[in-house]
Amino acid sequence: MYIGLVTPAPPYSRNGNRVTANRWAGILRSLGHRVTISQTYNGQDFDLLVAIHALRSAEAVVAFKARRPANPIVVLLAGTDVYGPLYEEGGGPVLDAADRLVTLQRLAVDELRPEHKDKVRTIVQSARPTPTSGPSPNARHFDVTVVGHLRPVKDPFLTAEATRRLPRESRIRVLQLGDSMGSAMTRRASAFAARNSRYTWIRGLPAWRARRLLKRSQVMVISSLSEGGANVVSEAAVDGVPILASRMPGNVGLLGDDYPGYFPVGDSSELRRLLLCCETDPTFLTHLREAEAPLRSLLDPQHECADWAALLDEIALGVS
Repeated sequence: MYIGLVTPAPPYSRNGNRVTANRWAGILRSLGHRVTISQTYNGQDFDLLVAIHALRSAEAVVAFKARRPANPIVVLLAGTDVYGPLYEEGGGPVLDAADRLVTLQRLAVDELRPEHKDKVRTIVQSARPTPTSGPSPNARHFDVTVVGHLRPVKDPFLTAEATRRLPRESRIRVLQLGDSMGSAMTRRASAFAARNSRYTWIRGLPAWRARRLLKRSQVMVISSLSEGGANVVSEAAVDGVPILASRMPGNVGLLGDDYPGYFPVGDSSELRRLLLCCETDPTFLTHLREAEAPLRSLLDPQHECADWAALLDEIALGVS
């Protein structure tokens, strides 16, 4: 097929939507299809449209449906779709137009109206292990990485706040990896770095360097207020990095209901307690790694490729 893949993120962006678009394009090409990535739909005669982000790609979906009404549409429900005002902001018609809705974790379907749930297919984002060459974990510090661009929905400074009242002898150091998504975020990150010796903000890293720092760290924290299903969880899990995660559906849908590394959303005190457990109790770290095993079993790129092949077969056969 000739597939159009529409994403709101511009070329060369490190935005998660663009990263997903590039990975999906690679998967679809590996399955023998021709793929064009763009930010808008410009009237091309695609056999299939794949739209990343229901609300932000709504115009492209509507235009494609008008021009090619018989051709199928697949829509990825981003976190700000699933856990935002999807229906209130006019997302219903986009979901109606779609033949399939892709979610990145199993709990996202719970947020949809009954008429749209049967269209959902969950495709967990895969990750390849980081090459093992490079320095070992830093022995002087107990490094905790926070990976993701600085946006309010990520609650990016919660981990820095959790280090404020650590015992003096603690070796915990927070490495914040990601670019700022606004001047207010830049000011806050700079202020934290200036007054908190345990906090370092590292921006402008290419993906491969961020992955190496993540793999060298002793723990990763994902403190988001909401997520559609963060790929950094897959990246940490496939490298065996223990994860501390805010207990919200986007994380629970990947790590499972009984994962032992959750803390309440926004709770820096409980996060501090868990960080100290990680630093002082090797058994707890081992427990976290073992609890990631069910997710790791889903992270082989061949598994994600097979899920896409099955979805495209459904569309080709007209399976409802």
